[in-house]
Amino acid sequence: MARLSGGSGPETESVELVVLLAEDGSPTGTQEKATVHSDSTPLHLAFSTHVYNGEGQILVTRRAMSKRAWPGVWTNSFCGHPGPGESTEQAIVRRASQELGMSVADITPALPDFRYRATDASGIVENEVCPVFTAVIDGDLAPSPDEVMDWKWVEPAQLVSAVTAAPWAFSPWLTLQLPLLYPSGPAPAGQNFG
Repeated sequence: MARLSGGSGPETESVELVVLLAEDGSPTGTQEKATVHSDSTPLHLAFSTHVYNGEGQILVTRRAMSKRAWPGVWTNSFCGHPGPGESTEQAIVRRASQELGMSVADITPALPDFRYRATDASGIVENEVCPVFTAVIDGDLAPSPDEVMDWKWVEPAQLVSAVTAAPWAFSPWLTLQLPLLYPSGPAPAGQNFG
């Protein structure tokens, strides 16, 4: 994982970096994750993952109230930022473990060119080139309370209906991704798309 050490000794914390991007998507540098999101967030690289179980249900999570942007909203399974030199697949495996205490398999690109910009009620901006992936849970789930305050397995059709009825209760990236993931509506219950 791409991290820098900020000194020496066992008490030193790591600094997680995100990859900054030019308008054409090429890397231009890095910035600390803790400082990148503000009212003028630079374009940067991220990813979004939708995790399914063996019954074809999708995992939705509710962001912890301590999250800086969109606290308490429901969203896709998890998101993150690949560090410098880290593949998106490696970052997905890392974040699945850190955020949800789980392993994933069958990581598959679903929307490789997804990009969005959105501003939350506090003025924090998300400005990301954010390829979307699907994956399948491999083992148990043990969410970190610093990341996730609630979670639920739902049928894709239920999620599409909920987001359509109350888009304000969900992350803007999820509301933008779902119509692209399910352009003709969700597959019948128990079946994954793709």
